[in-house]
Amino acid sequence: MFGQLPQQLEIGFPPSAEMGHFAVGCFPLAKQFHKSPAEIAQLIADRLKPDTVIEQVTAAGPYVNLKIDSEVLFGDLCRRIIHQDAAYGTSDAGRDKRVMVEYLAPNTNKPLHLGHLRNGALGMAVSSMFEATGHRVVKANLVNDRGVHICKSMLAWQRWGNGTTPESEGIKGDHFVGNYYVRYSRETEKDHRLEDEVQQMLQQWEAGDPQTVKLWKMMNGWVYDGFTATYRRFGLEFDVFYYESDTYKLGKDVIQQGIENKVFSTDSNGNTVFVLPEEAFGRDKSAELKKVTVLRPDGTSLYISQDIGTAILKINDHNLDYSIYVVGSEQEYHFKCLFLILEALGYAWARNCYHLSYGMVYLPEGKMKSREGKIVDADDLLTEMIKLAEAEIRQRDPEGRLSENEIKNRSEVIGVGAVKFYLLRVRPAQSINFDPAESISFDGFTGPYCQYAYARICGILEKTHWPRQADADVDYSLLGNMEELQLLQQLSRLPGELKKAVEDFNPSKIAVYIFNTAKAFNQFYNKHPVLKAENEQLVNARLGLIRATAVVLKKGLNLIGVEVLENM
Repeated sequence: MFGQLPQQLEIGFPPSAEMGHFAVGCFPLAKQFHKSPAEIAQLIADRLKPDTVIEQVTAAGPYVNLKIDSEVLFGDLCRRIIHQDAAYGTSDAGRDKRVMVEYLAPNTNKPLHLGHLRNGALGMAVSSMFEATGHRVVKANLVNDRGVHICKSMLAWQRWGNGTTPESEGIKGDHFVGNYYVRYSRETEKDHRLEDEVQQMLQQWEAGDPQTVKLWKMMNGWVYDGFTATYRRFGLEFDVFYYESDTYKLGKDVIQQGIENKVFSTDSNGNTVFVLPEEAFGRDKSAELKKVTVLRPDGTSLYISQDIGTAILKINDHNLDYSIYVVGSEQEYHFKCLFLILEALGYAWARNCYHLSYGMVYLPEGKMKSREGKIVDADDLLTEMIKLAEAEIRQRDPEGRLSENEIKNRSEVIGVGAVKFYLLRVRPAQSINFDPAESISFDGFTGPYCQYAYARICGILEKTHWPRQADADVDYSLLGNMEELQLLQQLSRLPGELKKAVEDFNPSKIAVYIFNTAKAFNQFYNKHPVLKAENEQLVNARLGLIRATAVVLKKGLNLIGVEVLENM
């Protein structure tokens, strides 16, 4: 449609649909033609004459505003969206590129908490966004299944478990083990000798003591059963699992090569260190260049040593072009150092590693503290959200027409979707005060509001035969009022919003976009009848518009992991 315009011009939208359907900014041409953007806009408006497609061309400051023939404007887009369905908005921009999204990274000494839900929602949404733009995505989970913290729950069960199991106690496996982690914390306050015992147990595990390894495998198995249930409930999927018990010795050989190549040095205490560049890290309080320790004097490794080896392993295992780490903001310094060290070791792909940093999640009770047992438990929160959704559904069904199975299904879709949407509606770096009541509301910037807009459209379409009739007969030239134009403009934005969301690793762009689309639909529907429009031709045209809207709402919500319902 706009092939005659220079490629560097970006097509956007005027502040008001009355000004035109599209706005072309002329800023990129100012330097090239040695004129102001406003002068260029006026020149384009003067020369670009109306035709069968473009009805009106006007200059508005540095922008050229275009009005398009309604049949072309509405018909082309609505037909394309309806025809492409779930493929609308997608692209092959990342074709042949392999991306790993590593997310969640739970510890096997406690259940998942609210922070894990934000991590998981981000990991799945980013994976979906990259898949929708043609990338081949590998979803990975690096499980922290070893270390002194794991031994604490093991020692507590060994001492006070009396042979009980999750099955015998009727407790989910990860919760069962987590209770003993809390028990250890309480008991060690009374008996500090437990700290020596837990260190001894760790040494026995590292030495391969059969009884210790057997206990470790049994208790981790209980936790994995519990994790799997939560993964399924929240819609978390993984293509590959890495385990710290397999990777914790990695990196030493690479570091040894780095020592030989003078990438690392030895400090006065005998630590093997990497000296950080002053321009990026500054100096410490003693005015010395900052350093990162990668090996202790006795040759034992640290987390960054393992991460060096694991990063290389992941690239080699999956031939990755990009590696994304979804990890909380408290690890920003760690990843900045890790990527720099990998690059210094000669791995050019380190420049394609990205830390998707995210902020904390708070409830009214405050910050999560798992060691003391004051955890915002993921399972408990999901259960509470589903109960809130159920209460809302029952209130909207006073006559009891819905079956218990239907109520259960709707409650789960709405409750879980509310959590995901609320966690994804703000930039990842922003901390969140999670408000369960607000998140489940059917009004406002929430998942249920967007889900309800989709269900509302499905309810309208269900009353018609429109989906089965030939769309070619629909006369879209009948559309064009303000609300229809604003809704259509929203529908046209999906490909661009998805592209920006991928570029910024930011699913909130999709959440905001879907909310604005749902809002535009409601504004249109509240003002203009669909099934009771003036004539059958207008009814069909509006049905086509809202059918396209349903496609976009479903696609957008699915991109951020939120399911839809045809009836709410």
